[in-house]
Amino acid sequence: MALASGVALLLPVLNKGSGLSPQDMVQLMNREKATVIDVCEPEEFAKGHVIGAKNLPLGQLEDKLAQVVKNKSAPVVMVCQVGARSARAAATARKLGFENVKSLAGGLKAWQAASMPIEKV
Repeated sequence: MALASGVALLLPVLNKGSGLSPQDMVQLMNREKATVIDVCEPEEFAKGHVIGAKNLPLGQLEDKLAQVVKNKSAPVVMVCQVGARSARAAATARKLGFENVKSLAGGLKAWQAASMPIEKV
């Protein structure tokens, strides 16, 4: 249990270099109208997500991302629970030709730890 807690606390630090901080994400959302894509499964999404996020599970990303985000140069932020799936989603989106894709470092856990609001379905 202590090990799991330690890993959970370290994840945002370890992911820092590969993703946005919650504060950077808010700026991107406000200044550049970034689209937020939550790649969690629908059950996870329903329990809580970034306000305004669109749910597109990781397994459906390749088939449906172009339907959700029409402009491949528009800013997109991928989010999941702890940042691992969203980092994979961002890499997948880049391979699909999306130019301005980022991942939220530490995921929704980091978002909530920074006292950012969430909504539930």
